[in-house]
Amino acid sequence: MKKVYLFLLPLFLISCDPADFQKVLDTANQVALSDADIANGLKQALDLGVGESVNFLSAKDGFYESAYKILLPEEAYTVINKLKGIPGFTNVEEELLKLINRGAEDAASKAGPIFYSAIRGITFDDALTILTGPDNAATNYLNNKTYNNLYSEFTPVIVNSLQKVNAQQYWADIINTYNKIPFVEKKNPDLANHVTSKALVGLFDLVENKEAGIRNDISQRTSDLLKRVFERQD
Repeated sequence: MKKVYLFLLPLFLISCDPADFQKVLDTANQVALSDADIANGLKQALDLGVGESVNFLSAKDGFYESAYKILLPEEAYTVINKLKGIPGFTNVEEELLKLINRGAEDAASKAGPIFYSAIRGITFDDALTILTGPDNAATNYLNNKTYNNLYSEFTPVIVNSLQKVNAQQYWADIINTYNKIPFVEKKNPDLANHVTSKALVGLFDLVENKEAGIRNDISQRTSDLLKRVFERQD
């Protein structure tokens, strides 16, 4: 009997409606997806998002001349506004902005391995829930599960980068000058903490945009695995 069915199968495929045939193929593809496939597809999507984010933000002016430009902490403006009238500090705000954003750009170039390590931690159990979630489900998962660790690992990278572009020394000179002004309340906002937080906001936002693109734009599914996995959410 099996031989008869096998003999008739080609005739069925030839005679069936093309739309029905496509549904059969789509169903077969979905059934073939394992938990490992789904998890690996999501990791691949996040890898692409991280790669593009790092490349964009680590380029010259990636932060400084983009929507992700890092502004100074609010408390810093109290210091800067007091110094603008002092010779040598006329352009202190713009110079400091340039330096902290250059530091963030330098640090972003080293962010990839930190993020990729976090992405590897996505489990099979979480994969299907993420796949059927909103457009930013994978990015939110990465943020919720790894932000504290990422922050801890990324902070020294930011500190080193700020030192590399002399932002830390420049800020120290500003603070020391300000604190010599009579009757002012002494200030020393944590510049590294501020830049780290804002840099991570930019990185996660770009990863989220890439995830949404892969979910909603078939042309951004640049591998067979991405096509197969995200067809399931379609």
